[in-house]
Amino acid sequence: MEISNAIKYVGVNDHNIDLFEGQYIVENGMAYNSYVILDEKTAVLDTVDIGFTGEWLSNLKTVLGSRQPDYLIVQHMEPDHSASIASFTEAYPDTIIVASATAFNMMKQFFGADLSSERLVIKDGDTLSLGSHTLTFLAAPMVHWPEVMVTYDILDKVLFSADAFGKFGALDVDEDWACEARRYYIGIVGKYGMQVQNLLKKVSALDIQTICPLHGPILKENLGYYLNLYQIWSSYSVETEGVFIAYTSVYGHTKKAAELLADKLRTMGCPKVSIADLAREDMAECVEDAFRYGNIVLATTTYNAGIFPFMREFINHLTERNFQNRTVAFIENGSWAPTAIKTMKALLEPCKNLTYIENEVHIKSALNEESLAQLEELAAELGKEWCS
Repeated sequence: MEISNAIKYVGVNDHNIDLFEGQYIVENGMAYNSYVILDEKTAVLDTVDIGFTGEWLSNLKTVLGSRQPDYLIVQHMEPDHSASIASFTEAYPDTIIVASATAFNMMKQFFGADLSSERLVIKDGDTLSLGSHTLTFLAAPMVHWPEVMVTYDILDKVLFSADAFGKFGALDVDEDWACEARRYYIGIVGKYGMQVQNLLKKVSALDIQTICPLHGPILKENLGYYLNLYQIWSSYSVETEGVFIAYTSVYGHTKKAAELLADKLRTMGCPKVSIADLAREDMAECVEDAFRYGNIVLATTTYNAGIFPFMREFINHLTERNFQNRTVAFIENGSWAPTAIKTMKALLEPCKNLTYIENEVHIKSALNEESLAQLEELAAELGKEWCS
């Protein structure tokens, strides 16, 4: 794949993987992206996962021909991008490794020794001339590891963005960018919204015509669309007006309440209602929807004097990723000593700027006239601002 006359794609597609980072379902695989800049001097940007070292080195050889790379630029040390560094240095021992000081420390941790005496330590604002192409390095700590640098090619106006603007899915599969990019961002980068905001401020001063991430497709058109979504996600703003109802249910009564609420909201004209059974649906998809919508309803049973395990796991995912700036409503079910709402509120205490809906639904075993009336009041309060 050709990014420009001088910049070539040498990455790989992984269709063997089932769980990315051991937890995220990736039905359409993953792409591990790597790039080469051919100039008076040649630079390789990042390597790939260890399972694809041979394929990557072959891709690299095809592009390089008889040339020897002058630089290997390591933007990110996560093993899906760095695991092939050792094999690269064996194949090209005279190449200078370019990375941040923190990245070099991590290399020693991963590989047990310094991989090359030929090294160039870079920091924020440093530049590297390849001839016609001059690269500027921008520190992006905690997007989403502390050693991360992104690279801007001044000539071709290309931002090599490390894991920023990445998505799940191999490059030979055609799928919607936003859905899998959102799930990727919320799951992997979402905790570090402030750090992403800092990076966005840095790159806003650049004339960017192409974004080359380490996962997902190269972005060349309508870049404002992608930048705007990153602005929304990293500022924890509302992307879609509507309500997300997340529930767990043992014998179906809490499920019935959640579904009744969803039907009521749709009837009232709610622009979008999404509902998910946390025990049966992809947890990462559920977390994605919690961050996508402005309103969330948590419905669960009291369980062992607490809450049902899948709801506890779900809330933990939210708090770990700095869930904030949302309106939250509660439905609880308990046959003798209901504590679910109290427990959920306690778990949500670390979250910032949450507004709790005043009306709560308290189910005692099964819905009755009293809890159905509470459900009506909850729907009315939830929908008063944006439902017709």
